[in-house]
Amino acid sequence: MPSRSIYELTSPDVSELIGRRGVVVMPFGSVEQHGPHLPCGTDTMAADLIAADLAERLDALIVPAGQYGVTPIHAGHPGTISLRREVFESYLKNVCEELVAMGTSIFVFVNWHEGNIASLDAVATELQTGDDVLVVTAQACYTAQRLYAAMGGELTHGGGIETLSVLAHDPGLVRLDRVTEPTRPEGADALDAMRRSRETYGYITDVTEIADDGWYGSPQWADEGLAREFATTVGEEIAGEVESILKMRGIER
Repeated sequence: MPSRSIYELTSPDVSELIGRRGVVVMPFGSVEQHGPHLPCGTDTMAADLIAADLAERLDALIVPAGQYGVTPIHAGHPGTISLRREVFESYLKNVCEELVAMGTSIFVFVNWHEGNIASLDAVATELQTGDDVLVVTAQACYTAQRLYAAMGGELTHGGGIETLSVLAHDPGLVRLDRVTEPTRPEGADALDAMRRSRETYGYITDVTEIADDGWYGSPQWADEGLAREFATTVGEEIAGEVESILKMRGIER
């Protein structure tokens, strides 16, 4: 399969690919601790895998926005690098404006890190200008959570679904031999549910409020069979949803 990444294409190839449909897919993750068993780049690896599959389905150019995200909740843990919101948003807007100048009219943000959500929403609403530029954001982590829930997959920090994504990227990076039973403060499950509520919610500013060791979940749930289909399973679902939104906006192939 030929590359669709701006990193690996020549200038004429980029121009030709943008010119076909005007679609750019941008993956977003973070660099943060994921316990003793998963790499710090887990979120970015997951987003990159899904974005690659999605770009093929949408006939789009892939433009990675970089590995780093907004993740102050994990500050102080070795391996965590958090960008300030103003830095992340300014950088992203700058990149997107350059892409608009090249002819991009549709952006699909593929996000795996919850800490990026507020910033992505802010940039998207500033970037979208009438009929000239349209932004669609896919919270890929939530799509995966829904798709794997019936199989016992859970979207926790360093748990089963995130382990699945790293197995899909490189099984050698998963260290299940280091996994012990995570310790959690009393009431951690309720706090976690509270922060993710869509109605009334509060905030957690330190991951140790919900997990003493900075991670929780069941990494052992993941297996290499599911991992082989991870990108296509999530990518296909998101592609259908993106196409539905584009059709709603009067944009079809």
